[in-house]
Amino acid sequence: MKDILILSASPRKNGNSDVLCHQFMKGAQAAGHHVELISLYERDTAFCRACYACFDSGHCVIRDDMEEILDKMQRADVIVIATPTYFYAMNGKLKTVIDRFLPRCQDLGGHEVYLIITGHDGRDGLKLVETELTRIFSGLGNEIKGCIWGERVWQKGEVENTRAMQEAYQAGYGV
Repeated sequence: MKDILILSASPRKNGNSDVLCHQFMKGAQAAGHHVELISLYERDTAFCRACYACFDSGHCVIRDDMEEILDKMQRADVIVIATPTYFYAMNGKLKTVIDRFLPRCQDLGGHEVYLIITGHDGRDGLKLVETELTRIFSGLGNEIKGCIWGERVWQKGEVENTRAMQEAYQAGYGV
């Protein structure tokens, strides 16, 4: 049994990214894994201040939910990162959270990582997000195991009738 942490940057409850997170979770739970899903939009995560106090202390001076998120990331065997694509990039909430990895960036490696990327474009329009997230998470010392593409979806729920649903379930089950 593996501990799986899903970080959903979907701003909409039951939005397309969120729906795929739940599919991944269903598959993983069916395979007997422990899964926790954190909706980043329900968490208090401030912007990094670039004060670099964390270099000395190992902790951020900002007191919000990031320390808990980082603790859970360190303990997880598998991390799933999900984001909608806005103007060919990850959304701002996910970028804010990633910027706050700084206090523990040396301790966030050794995980299997899955990406879930959704957007109204086809894969070519979503590819930059996959490239950025792969660079970030592999640069931290993680292994990117796969990417689930929620292509050509925009309105809430459009992803439900796509092959991405089955791909998300299978990826979770196959962890």
